[in-house]
Amino acid sequence: MIAENLLLDFGAKKIAYAKGDQLFREGETALNYYQVATGEVKMNNYNLDGKEFIQGIFREGQSFGEPPLFADVKYPANAEAIIDSEVLQLHKSQFLELLTSHPDVHLKMTQTLAKRLFYKAIMVSEISSQEPEHRILRILDYLKKHVHRIEGEFEFKVDLTRQQIADLTGLRVETVIRATKALEKKGELKIKSRKVYR
Repeated sequence: MIAENLLLDFGAKKIAYAKGDQLFREGETALNYYQVATGEVKMNNYNLDGKEFIQGIFREGQSFGEPPLFADVKYPANAEAIIDSEVLQLHKSQFLELLTSHPDVHLKMTQTLAKRLFYKAIMVSEISSQEPEHRILRILDYLKKHVHRIEGEFEFKVDLTRQQIADLTGLRVETVIRATKALEKKGELKIKSRKVYR
């Protein structure tokens, strides 16, 4: 999202995280802007039964955990490296200074946050009221159109595991497996070599 050289100019540090390392935890004070340089990071919560709910998965060039920097609130979720990753980290005061001195970057940040609000609004209603097949299609369609910007039928190769789809939709893995097979029979998805296409 923000050019790496600009972040480094403002004092960002590139930090290596191993798979499973925590970048921050739910309830901690938000002190830094984070942007993935390489690898993958997820933001997640756990319910009282210990079931994980993934808030989002972030890849190269994507930032995460920004709202608490603007709202002066604590992190509402954890951030964890899914695979070995390098993450650019910029202190809050330097991040806000960067936005103040670069209105174009500030506008892009606002657009990104607005898109995430849109996604959250869609998913809250979907998860609370819809059938598993519908939930899965909704998340895949959102990723296809708004993240990867792919239009054609069965052009989008889903780069999520069944566990990640379950954690994003609030379903169990077994339910995701059954639902994806049912969706394939209905012609909504294609499964080739154990990979799902939408």
